[in-house]
Amino acid sequence: MSKWIKIKGRIRRHKRIRNKISGTKERPRLSVHRSILHLYAQVVDDSTGKTLAQVSTMSAGVKETVKTSGGNVKSAVILGTAIAEQCKKEGINKVVFDRSGYLYHGRIKAFADAARKGGLIF
Repeated sequence: MSKWIKIKGRIRRHKRIRNKISGTKERPRLSVHRSILHLYAQVVDDSTGKTLAQVSTMSAGVKETVKTSGGNVKSAVILGTAIAEQCKKEGINKVVFDRSGYLYHGRIKAFADAARKGGLIF
């Protein structure tokens, strides 16, 4: 299977997901992006178009604890707890999870489970 076919399929799934969900002030959208080496997560209020919280495996606090590649399940768990802590500081406890077209498996599942364990309600 060609790399571009997989990417186009993910983008098509992401558009389909985004037609159904959006973040509000009471329940913002937790969006996750996965690359080969890193993970990125942000909490977005779609009604105003503002990012309320963001963290990645390249962020200062997370990078020190990861120490190896940010593209594994262990770093996804660290990132999930970090975004949960940052959301608690902002006063956010309920979010809508946006997996961005990625399968709910592996790093994405580990991230979501860690965020739930950290106190976020999906």
